[in-house]
Amino acid sequence: MNLYSFAKAAVYGVLKPIYRFEVIGRENFPAEGGVLLCSNHIDNLDPPVVGINAPRPVYFMAKEELFKVPVLGKILPDLNAFPVKRGMSDREALRKGLGILKEGNVLGLFPEGTRSKTGQLGKGLAGAGFFALRSEAHVVPCAIIGPYKAFSKLKVVYGKPIDMKELREKKVSAEETTEMIMSEIRKLIEDYS
Repeated sequence: MNLYSFAKAAVYGVLKPIYRFEVIGRENFPAEGGVLLCSNHIDNLDPPVVGINAPRPVYFMAKEELFKVPVLGKILPDLNAFPVKRGMSDREALRKGLGILKEGNVLGLFPEGTRSKTGQLGKGLAGAGFFALRSEAHVVPCAIIGPYKAFSKLKVVYGKPIDMKELREKKVSAEETTEMIMSEIRKLIEDYS
């Protein structure tokens, strides 16, 4: 068992009794091929919650500073995390993300870029649209519906993959593509809240 699988099982074992996950739409998750998994961001626990409930291993960008923390920085790559410089266009992180998708893996993104302080869905950044347009990956919207309150139910909803073919052919902008992805996440939140 690799570190990712071990950590996924351990974290699930700790968090499941506390947050009583209800996972909806797991059947919508493509069994193979690149997947861009786009979720709202309401809590620091969102990456592990999305990762442990997804049916396939998920890669995440993590702020570069975390890779400088002793011990943590050494194990993050084994947990499918890779560094991104925040607040600027990080070409290396973009290349790495596209590579993950082209290899047929799952890249998890929080298009808002940061946690919502209010719990309301914020505006998405163009990065999600960039990855959706520049890869052939399936784009799966995901909604985490909280709150993160001990012994309360926390929903993780996977929507149906968004058909990107038309947007790719029309050469729609990354910003417009991100807006479309965000509207699908918003629909999941409204339908399952």
